[in-house]
Amino acid sequence: MAEEKKEEEVAPKKSSSKLVLIIIVVLLLLILIGGGVAAYFLLGDSGDEQAGDAPNQTQAQSKQMKKKSIARNSDLMQIGPIYPLDQFIVNLLSENGSRFLKIKMDLELSAPELTAELDKKKPLIRDIVIRTLTSKTFQEVSTGKGKEKLKDELVDRINSVLADGNIKNIFFTEFVVQ
Repeated sequence: MAEEKKEEEVAPKKSSSKLVLIIIVVLLLLILIGGGVAAYFLLGDSGDEQAGDAPNQTQAQSKQMKKKSIARNSDLMQIGPIYPLDQFIVNLLSENGSRFLKIKMDLELSAPELTAELDKKKPLIRDIVIRTLTSKTFQEVSTGKGKEKLKDELVDRINSVLADGNIKNIFFTEFVVQ
């Protein structure tokens, strides 16, 4: 009889320990999921959140770039004259200089008359592109947003030296980062 009581006492202890173990596992899973969600929102691509911490000038520039991008995307149905540039191979900005960018791009012109000016200023245009590209890091050019910012910066810099028209858009026809 004493042995039967011991077996009955052991059985409830085993089932209650299993229940506690299940509760602990469920709680750990909930904590992990909550931590993952929090990490996603806090550490995710926080370009917009960082704009909130930046000065008003940076916010204005960010909004201006978004407007340019939207305007450029809506104009894709009506592409203007294209001016192809030769390929560029440049080192990206890094501590050891081991990263490079191989890029080929075409410029969308506002008017066909701009072709003659670009032909005359081709060395200047190439210099602007090379200086801009070599000032970028791998992290800056490896994302979609980074490529859009790069396009906007190149358009602004090239347009600053043009008199007969302007560059409406840049199309990357080859983009390799290593």
